[in-house]
Amino acid sequence: MTEHGTGLLLVMMDIDPEHEDDFNRWYDDEHVPERMAIPGFLTGRRYRAIEGGPKYLAIYEMESPEILDSPAYKYASGEGRSEWTAQVVGRAKNYVRNVYVEMVPGEHA
Repeated sequence: MTEHGTGLLLVMMDIDPEHEDDFNRWYDDEHVPERMAIPGFLTGRRYRAIEGGPKYLAIYEMESPEILDSPAYKYASGEGRSEWTAQVVGRAKNYVRNVYVEMVPGEHA
């Protein structure tokens, strides 16, 4: 059996067409590598909607949801945030961010 994390971070958003090239470059060149360098982040994958929306989806598997309370994550998403990140995130529309914990059989609360 493959080991996996128990936490999942899901982020969805739209971006205006004139900013999509910059948005995708930012995600590929800065954002995903930055997140994957944070201890406890295991995988990061991106998707584009074929239908429906928001158009963009990113899913990050984490060792646990508590990783989002770590000093490394708080720094990267706070005072360590780049100018490029602030610019791109400021352009996002229909932004959805959800944190999940894996359900273990028999534990439904």
